[in-house]
Amino acid sequence: MPSSGGAPGGPAANQPSDLPEDVLARLRTDIPSPARTWNYWLGGKDNYEIDREVGDATAALNPDLVPLARQSRRFLIRVVNHLATEAKVRNFLDIGAGLPTESNTHEIAQRAAPEARIVYVDNDPMVLAHARALMRGTTPEGVTEYIDADYHRPQQILAEAANVLNFSQPIAVMFMGVMGFCQEYETVKRIVDETMAGVPSGSYLVLWDCTDTSEAARRGTEKYAESGTLPYILRSVEQLDALFDGLEKIDPGMVSISQWRPDPAEGEPVHVDGYGAVARKP
Repeated sequence: MPSSGGAPGGPAANQPSDLPEDVLARLRTDIPSPARTWNYWLGGKDNYEIDREVGDATAALNPDLVPLARQSRRFLIRVVNHLATEAKVRNFLDIGAGLPTESNTHEIAQRAAPEARIVYVDNDPMVLAHARALMRGTTPEGVTEYIDADYHRPQQILAEAANVLNFSQPIAVMFMGVMGFCQEYETVKRIVDETMAGVPSGSYLVLWDCTDTSEAARRGTEKYAESGTLPYILRSVEQLDALFDGLEKIDPGMVSISQWRPDPAEGEPVHVDGYGAVARKP
């Protein structure tokens, strides 16, 4: 499931060697991390043996997980590119960013709009360590920062993001596959509603999550929960759609993420058990 090498205790490949003490104190290598497992499915190297073991066991029950992970990255690329080029959004708030990999939000946005400002939010210690080391602006005009925060506290996130983002302009708020780690649907709805209430008219909500649309997805999620990590709650397409109440979804609406404005160069899109949409705040 999305975020939020070696024996236990040994460093993962590419892990920054000068981790701050506060990060080291929170870093666990004896239990799987959602961000590191997702990184493994994406083909990354920032993971531990426990993450690979759980990733393999879960994917054995749901072979669509690896394609889902990769389709989620393509969805992010298409969405951010659309918002930066066609919608002219210059402020991005990526909540639950996960580990850096290829084509991160700031790279895509600043490639299209060099002056784009991006704030990443996460509270996974390894994600934060990599953010310190790797998440840097790609242009002289742009800004890339991160916030150590939990998405259960949208007011804190909005207050800290206001130090970087221009709240007099539209902001793209992104929850990319992370709300499944929030156990209560009512809490998910509150988080999304409070966050969107704090951004200006013309802002966008980008949200996708894993769905209960196949038996394989349900089996894989049950196996993942057995690992001892934070369980991931599959939601129905109707539940995800309701998170966009009061917003104006842009075409094609709520769909499997592989089918959101697919790139013809990538061939016929495969269906995956992850649904999402992009919507504008009136």
